[in-house]
Amino acid sequence: MSSKEQFETVNDGLLVRAPAKINLSLLIAGKRPDGFHEIETVMAKVDFYDEILIEPGQKAGIELLCRGPHWAPEGKDNLVYQACQMFLNSCGVWTDIKITLTKNIPAGSGLGSASSDAAATLIGVDKYMEFGLGNHELAKLAVQLGSDVSFFLDGPLAFCTGKGEKIKKLTKNFDFSALLILPDVSVSTKKVYANYKHNPPLYEKLHNLIKIHIEKNRFDLVSKMCANMLGISCFKLHRGLAELKASIESLGIGPLCLSGSGSALFLIMDRKEKERARKDKCKLDERIGFTSLIVSNNRW
Repeated sequence: MSSKEQFETVNDGLLVRAPAKINLSLLIAGKRPDGFHEIETVMAKVDFYDEILIEPGQKAGIELLCRGPHWAPEGKDNLVYQACQMFLNSCGVWTDIKITLTKNIPAGSGLGSASSDAAATLIGVDKYMEFGLGNHELAKLAVQLGSDVSFFLDGPLAFCTGKGEKIKKLTKNFDFSALLILPDVSVSTKKVYANYKHNPPLYEKLHNLIKIHIEKNRFDLVSKMCANMLGISCFKLHRGLAELKASIESLGIGPLCLSGSGSALFLIMDRKEKERARKDKCKLDERIGFTSLIVSNNRW
């Protein structure tokens, strides 16, 4: 993969790229009074994108078209539609607008694609209509659309808490490559959280160590921990995914990390290890059969 620009003019429209994310770490601090879980996560954008094309509408209102290799809900059930509608309503304007979503990132993979699509829509419609609201105003809308949406308004690396909506941007660069594995499994985040059993001692241990690494800007050490407290819940629900992870690791490529609530798996490498990444990908393509990509940290 190669890092592309966030925006591109296409005829009289605007193309906005919506990057995937991976969780370099994901801790659960406990359950909140509102029933949600309190999380602590280091998230990084990678150069693997959905695309949002915003154009003048030919039909009344918002017209949303979905295409690409992966499924996405149509119409008002899609966060892209909801983000556009929310933006227009908040600005007190209405216009005919056509949005084409090209879905390259699979849903249920823990890569945040729906949230990224929503954020890209907010940013894109704001830019396309030349409102210039800026991230602070857009963040007020983002939090209403989903916990991870706010992260995708900025980046490319952040420490997120609360339900994921409290964002602390990390300004230190973390350059990496990653072997990203996309199993043909769609994981329900809701079910993974519902199945989660909290482990306070494990949380305290991981929290203290990750805190030290973040203070020293050692995100490489954070990633090497493969600390994802949702992993046990995910793998109990999806035994085949646990077996796939073990099978891949038996090839000797290294320990795999789970992104979000799953199902995507990844292995972080130094950007200089491109030849190793290529060989590992070839090995996977020959023996496993699932889609794998070589990605890098996104620049924006």
